[in-house]
Amino acid sequence: MNDEGIFVGVDVGGTFTDFTLIDRRVTREPASVAYHKVPSTPATPAKAIVGGIVELAQRHRFEPRAVTYLGHGTTVGTNSLIERRGAPTGLLTTAGFRDVLEIARQTRPHLYDYTQRRPAPLVPRRWRLEVDERVCADGTVLRPLNTEQVRAAAQVFARAKVQAVAVSLLHAYRNPEHEREAAAILRDVLPAGVLVSLSSDVWPAFREYERTSTTVANAFLQPRMAGYLDDLLARLADIGVEVAPFTFHSNGGLMSPDEVGRLPVRTCLSGPAAGVMGAAQVARARGTANVITFDVGGTSTDVSMIVAGEPSFSLERDVAGYAVKSPTLDVHVIGAGGGSIAWHDEGGALRVGPESAGATPGPVAYGLGGTRPTLTDANVVLSRLSPGGLLGGGLPLHRAGALDAMETLGRSMGCSREEAALGVVRVACANIARAIRAVSTERGFEVDDFSLMAFGGAGPVLAAEVAREVRCRQVIVPVAPGTLCARGILSSDRSTDYVRTVASLADQPGWGLAQTLLRQMLNDAESWFHAQNVPLASRETHLCADMRYVGQGFEIPVPLALTQCADDIMAAFHRAHEQQYGYALKGRDAEIINVRVQAVGRIGRDAQAFTAQPPAPSRCRLVYFASHGWVESAIWDRATLASGTVLSGPVVVEELSSTTVVLPGDTLTVDGNGNLILEIVQ
Repeated sequence: MNDEGIFVGVDVGGTFTDFTLIDRRVTREPASVAYHKVPSTPATPAKAIVGGIVELAQRHRFEPRAVTYLGHGTTVGTNSLIERRGAPTGLLTTAGFRDVLEIARQTRPHLYDYTQRRPAPLVPRRWRLEVDERVCADGTVLRPLNTEQVRAAAQVFARAKVQAVAVSLLHAYRNPEHEREAAAILRDVLPAGVLVSLSSDVWPAFREYERTSTTVANAFLQPRMAGYLDDLLARLADIGVEVAPFTFHSNGGLMSPDEVGRLPVRTCLSGPAAGVMGAAQVARARGTANVITFDVGGTSTDVSMIVAGEPSFSLERDVAGYAVKSPTLDVHVIGAGGGSIAWHDEGGALRVGPESAGATPGPVAYGLGGTRPTLTDANVVLSRLSPGGLLGGGLPLHRAGALDAMETLGRSMGCSREEAALGVVRVACANIARAIRAVSTERGFEVDDFSLMAFGGAGPVLAAEVAREVRCRQVIVPVAPGTLCARGILSSDRSTDYVRTVASLADQPGWGLAQTLLRQMLNDAESWFHAQNVPLASRETHLCADMRYVGQGFEIPVPLALTQCADDIMAAFHRAHEQQYGYALKGRDAEIINVRVQAVGRIGRDAQAFTAQPPAPSRCRLVYFASHGWVESAIWDRATLASGTVLSGPVVVEELSSTTVVLPGDTLTVDGNGNLILEIVQ
């Protein structure tokens, strides 16, 4: 991978599209880093990406064809599932398993709320068709595939004009031959352009519901993702960008366009995962091992944990009510962002979100037609956001509109507009605090043992309030916090994941089977490295087993090496179980359920550059704080704050991508990397 040129990372959010640029042209010494934001274009996300690149090119004096690397995070997959705006999809499955999507699991996320309903399956029952065939759990064929039934099902799908078909046959993770045979028939009968997803390709591991749900979600997303990629590639070509864009996937790595086209389900947490990877890089550079991250954008807040320097991972996600089985960064997402709308529930209580004003029409203060008060409007009324506008003045704020909206909300609550605005902020912070407790306290961690890292456009505005709510004493605000997801994309590597089911005791025979499957996947990884032109020196593989005690329902990941023996694996499992649950049952047998390999091609680049501009005097304006009212507060330009600067609150620090609010009594220090460190008075 060439280390010279122009490298661009892009994160497409619900309200803004963020950019990070590393300029390493030969003519530029030293390399420079720049950040940029433009309003998102939800109807055509590629439009904002291309528009932002054109603006960067004009501002930094390069031609778009000079871009040598482009990586981006996308919300297309997530939004398609949330809005159910994927393609008409069919499902072909083993006789007797037509209703596995509706049977699902018997767990109820809201045990005592009988008004809660699961979302309707992505495939209606009339398009869920069965065929006679049976593969045993050991992979032997009990009953051959009835090819005539497959052909008849294909004709039904053709008449229904489905655009994608998911194939999930029983135990295909052990023996995929029936799925491959069925796929060949489907592709022969169906019109050209109808896409086929096989469970043995998407997630070849046991548990019928999760495997089927993931495969259906993949098929549902494929046509829309293909259309998005085609549009993006065409628009990039129009402005002269010649490199193909990599896409960030949920496990913290990057995929090529052809991989995204085949496995779009792996992008369901594309943007949030990039932020966690960027935060991990900042934490490592600072030497902070334990961090709770919260990324507050325009639509949502994404919360995750970094423990002992490593992000937390999960094997299964619920995305918009649909089970998606794939290794992912463990990110907890709630509907709380700058555009979250304030409203009253049936009991008259003030709520904020999950509905958002989004990019269009946006908060009232944007002056784009929004009429309902939002969290951003509340911060405008409290003067915590600059009256001169956001994005360095590039996005003017209409304070009068925000004042009117909050005045109306205050009248309905019987209070002043300032008290109403403060109430909106407090409710939003309480929602974020609950999400932070969900990933920390509820899993046995003490928040006091962690620093908070606040980023996203709205994260630093709320950081001190949230820290008080969860009783955390330190907050880290990284450089250019509003673009950290885009930076995370630039600092990340190419990767892909493989999985095989073992389902055997973790004894010597079971470990022998696991080793055989691991070697097969390592061969697959080598093929992937070769196909993706990953240099030998940049190749890495990481091995893992999903294990559980006999009698347990679910498993935990255990890192391993191919050269270990069965006793080593058992000892590692006991340690991992004790770390996660606080105890180990060393006298009980364990099982290896799955083994996994992650192939990594190292290309990540450090996208942090901190150079303070010459000092400049602060300005002042009145800012509203709880129990203090309107207080004259110092307003600083972040670019003028050198390392070692110490400020006492109340202070507001403004920059292009965000605003940091330091409450009265708190202290702000600038560390050697340019991060703002807030010490919170509890």
